Amino acid sequence: MDFITGMEISASGLSAQRTRINVISQNLANAFTTRTAEGGPYRRKITVFKAQPFTNHLERAMDLPPYPPGGDPRRGVLVDKVDTDPAPFKRVYDPNHPDADKEGYVNMPNVEVVTEMADLINASRSYEANVTAVNTSKSMAMKALEIGR
Repeated sequence: MDFITGMEISASGLSAQRTRINVISQNLANAFTTRTAEGGPYRRKITVFKAQPFTNHLERAMDLPPYPPGGDPRRGVLVDKVDTDPAPFKRVYDPNHPDADKEGYVNMPNVEVVTEMADLINASRSYEANVTAVNTSKSMAMKALEIGR
C-alpha cells in the first residue's frame, strides 16, 4: 500500500465526519422548530456510513487482482445516506403556543440536545483522529524522501 492510499482513506473519513457534524448542527439548530415545509415539527436526521472494504486495497498492495469485475475503487468510508429518526415527537404542554392542539399540547422535534452534543464531541474526535492519520502519512512520506538525500 502506498502513502496516497492511506491519505485517501483518511480523507474519506474526514469527509464523512464533516457531513456528520453538519447534520448534527442542523439538528441542534432545529431543536425547537415546530413547523417545517413537510408539515409538523422537525424530525431529527441521522448520518448512516458505509464502509469500503479494506481487503481490496490489501490485495492490490500484494499485486493480487485488486477488484472484482465492476468493483468499487473508492477507499475508506462513505456517507450512505442521511436518514430521519423515526422516534416519536415530544409532547409539551404549552397552551399559548400557536401550534398547540385543542388540549394545549405541542408536538416538539424528537431532538435531544444532550445526545446531539455527545454525538458532536464524538464526531469531532473522529475528525481529529483522521487528521492525525493524514499528518502521520505525510510525515512518513517526508521521512522517506529524506532517505534519498
